[in-house]
Amino acid sequence: MLIDDVTITIEAGNGGKGAVAFNKNKMTLGPVGGSGGKGGSVYVEGTHDLNALGQFRYKKDMKAANGGDGKGQSNDGADGEDLVIKVPVGTMIRTGSKTQEVLKIGERILIAKGGIGGKGNFLFRSATNTSPKWSQKGLPGERLTARLELKFIADVGLIGLPNAGKSSLLNELTKAQSRVANYPFTTLEPHLGPYYKLILADIPGLIEGASLGKGLGTKFLRHVERTKVLFHLISAESEVPVKDYSAVRKELEQYSTGLLEKTEYVFLSKSDTVPAEELKKRIAALQKIAKNVLPISIHDYDSIELVKKILNEMMINK
Repeated sequence: MLIDDVTITIEAGNGGKGAVAFNKNKMTLGPVGGSGGKGGSVYVEGTHDLNALGQFRYKKDMKAANGGDGKGQSNDGADGEDLVIKVPVGTMIRTGSKTQEVLKIGERILIAKGGIGGKGNFLFRSATNTSPKWSQKGLPGERLTARLELKFIADVGLIGLPNAGKSSLLNELTKAQSRVANYPFTTLEPHLGPYYKLILADIPGLIEGASLGKGLGTKFLRHVERTKVLFHLISAESEVPVKDYSAVRKELEQYSTGLLEKTEYVFLSKSDTVPAEELKKRIAALQKIAKNVLPISIHDYDSIELVKKILNEMMINK
């Protein structure tokens, strides 16, 4: 199961405490207390693994190492090891009012800063006090709650009502092996597949009221936001394709009006399952309210080649 929205507690390491110590060697008396090491910081780093947030299914508290305490003979404590949390590219990190995004593989973002180590008494010596008997405690590391929210970065988003043929088309174009069956809500989580240099995302079927939280609600609507082009699939078996099209567009608009501004191709899928005359009527009806309407079927080589032609042109212009 894909985990794409999780809240965790993050704690950077505390700084080590400084030491109070004096040199025991004759003729070299004086303060030699070392300082504490810096606490480890917490970073997030982008990875290609979409399942990276699965590490938080059961473990939701993450802590970096504390800095080591200072010792005698001016030995400073070791710095605590940083904690690097791998998250999928496209993850948004919300901490209070601050929001950061990981957009590239290997990109590293500081989330919680480790505490500074305390000074040992060696650093407090002065001309007027050659034998200070105090040191500093280390400062605590930052502690915060972070919400990690994955939004796919894909070139093409496949949208439509349940059972519109999105998974079948994704499998045909990318061999993604998305689960397919002839019943609603086949896809309960998004699937990605590569078409050469393009990434295609199969967005789970939307229903009327999804933008208000019905069905799968807004859980997957956010994945549409990062796609550049929309492939809107409508089943040719539907007796009301115009209504199906309008229903999905309404949900997109209510979630974010910006989604309606994306380039959209409308595919009347499963076109081989209805008589030719009826198919023409449904295409004509859709063309009154939508652009770029094409009938397709995964069993029709020519229609799939037309879809590939669109994708190839996208690669040229990318």
